Amino acid sequence: MPDRASPHMQAMLLAGHGGVDRLIASEVPIPTAGPGEVLVRLGGAAVNNTDINLRVGWYSKSVVEATEATSHGEADTRDAGWAGNALHFPRIQGADGVGHIVAVGAGVRAERIGSRVIIDPILRSGSTVQYFGSDTPGSFAQYTCVPDSNAVTIHSHWSDPELATFPCSSLAALHLISRAQVQAGQRVLITGASGGVGTAALQWAVARGAEVTAIADASKSAALETLGAAAVLPRYQGVSQVFGESAFDAVIDVVGGPAFPDLLIALRPHGHYATAGAIAGPVVELDLRTVYLKDLTLHGCTIPPTGMFADLVRAIEDGTLRPLVAATYHLSDLGAAQQEFLLKRHVGKIALSID
Repeated sequence: MPDRASPHMQAMLLAGHGGVDRLIASEVPIPTAGPGEVLVRLGGAAVNNTDINLRVGWYSKSVVEATEATSHGEADTRDAGWAGNALHFPRIQGADGVGHIVAVGAGVRAERIGSRVIIDPILRSGSTVQYFGSDTPGSFAQYTCVPDSNAVTIHSHWSDPELATFPCSSLAALHLISRAQVQAGQRVLITGASGGVGTAALQWAVARGAEVTAIADASKSAALETLGAAAVLPRYQGVSQVFGESAFDAVIDVVGGPAFPDLLIALRPHGHYATAGAIAGPVVELDLRTVYLKDLTLHGCTIPPTGMFADLVRAIEDGTLRPLVAATYHLSDLGAAQQEFLLKRHVGKIALSID
């Protein structure tokens, strides 16, 4: 339990849209677990594109540029939530969280106190779905409250910051791979392959027996080949020019931007394109003839089906996935961690330690 003499916690508050200067270290009240909820003392979190997208207002339909080129002010809040809703400030972000349950609300078994848990970021209540750290207070704090069912017990030798690199990106990657129906023997192309979602998608695809071509900076080739990539194509090099048309069964794309048309050209007839991001730009050129003449299927992937997080936890525990931590920052250095994240020099994830 938190110290009753100190009912406050350290948190990083997002004060409004803009640069990392809008992230402010603050002391706020420790939340109280409501009915059906647990209070988690967090030990680890991680940085994701969605945190930065919300901070800069990128989800607003008024934005057409790449994430790192976006810097919006307070006037752009009307549709800047990931679901097109208005955002209210200040707020605690953070989609990835790992720690221990220290208190439970009414209706939750007291035996859960002390359990080490990893937070499923998909918060479901009937037909309503929210995302942890976007719609609700997240993991950029010492404590957080989540529904009991979202605090999933995990048994692992990995540290809290290492485990915290999995929930958002690895769940998204599994969703992408599953929707694209990746199977053994297929050829799969993964854009943004050195990032959190990309490296997880690479591991998932290899585990299914697919042959993966990764798109990433040439300096990251060795790391991606170690993960199982059969080939690494440098960024900005045309896929269809290198591999020819109709070379891949599936494309897993988190980049978008100007390269999008070429990705569809590189797909085989009846191929699958799946996306969960567009860091190079959300507005793309689409020739519908490419889609219907090749019988392509396009998948948008945000909310995975119920039960998929349990698959992720099993894959962590049995070693199918391993954490790729490029750097670990203290929570109070969140701004610096996000700046490093945007430089895209890393492979895997940037973790946060919370003490």
